[in-house]
Amino acid sequence: MWLYLAALVGLYYLVRWHRERQVVSHLQDKYVFITGCGSGFGNLLARQLDMRGMRVLAACRTEKAAVQLKAQTSDRLETVTLDVTKTDSITAATQWVKERVGDRGLWGLVNNAGISLPFGRIEWLTKEDFMTILDVNLLGMIEVTLSLLPLVRKARGRVVNVSSIAGRMAVTGGGYSISKFGVEAFSDSLRRELAPFGVKVAIIEPGAFKTNMNNTERILLNVQAVWDRARPEIKEIYGEKYLASYLKLLSSRLLPEFKENLSEVTDCMEHALTACHPRTRYSAGWDAKLFYLPMSYMPTFLGDAILTWAFPRLAKAL
Repeated sequence: MWLYLAALVGLYYLVRWHRERQVVSHLQDKYVFITGCGSGFGNLLARQLDMRGMRVLAACRTEKAAVQLKAQTSDRLETVTLDVTKTDSITAATQWVKERVGDRGLWGLVNNAGISLPFGRIEWLTKEDFMTILDVNLLGMIEVTLSLLPLVRKARGRVVNVSSIAGRMAVTGGGYSISKFGVEAFSDSLRRELAPFGVKVAIIEPGAFKTNMNNTERILLNVQAVWDRARPEIKEIYGEKYLASYLKLLSSRLLPEFKENLSEVTDCMEHALTACHPRTRYSAGWDAKLFYLPMSYMPTFLGDAILTWAFPRLAKAL
């Protein structure tokens, strides 16, 4: 019995391995539009796909970042400035993409642009703090997708949305996890609706990786700033000792654990764009695969205990 089961499991993984090794033909003729190419995953992916011979259309937040990326790549790669929170900017970028892809359509759309700040305990934050993150990570991504979908449909291409393991389990306060849960929901609905048109949608769920978005100094300064403007009654409940312990926990134990090998994530993105049979979800990083993802299936009380055991005690906790 167990032997048959092991053979069946082995056969499944063998077939999956074979299918996932099949690569789309004529990659050098396919256009890929990537948001958030100024740094981090987007920047590395743009250079990675350019080296593979694909026609990369890289969107950066600033002209300076676009110039720097252009200097590191071939003449095939083209750049455009894009603010995903502004409709006018998205409209202009969409027209720019149309002029370049023509009748071929857009093979790949990679929604990578994202931010993680403001960050802190929920009661320290304001509605505007949540909206700042949602405007970029979720609403901006939705508007970019809706604008470019006709071009992706024409090519029967791919949409690759960068979520996070925080979209499976809310590991932080603030708007980040909320936005990534939204990315997951949007992507699931989009995948089902676009399947009849031959368009595939993949979700990338990275673990903890070190990028400009989660720079240690920036996060610590942000937490201090959020605390400084918190209401007096909130500060009294938490206490100054809580803040000091919380900042120490972030700087000495949590943030230093972030990994620097970003290719673990960009390799997943590349596979989603170039494989004949891409996965629906990619968990990037061993922490995502072996810790956060399994924990998301645990009983809620157990997951809560694991995530909160190291946090400092509030001044006025029960």
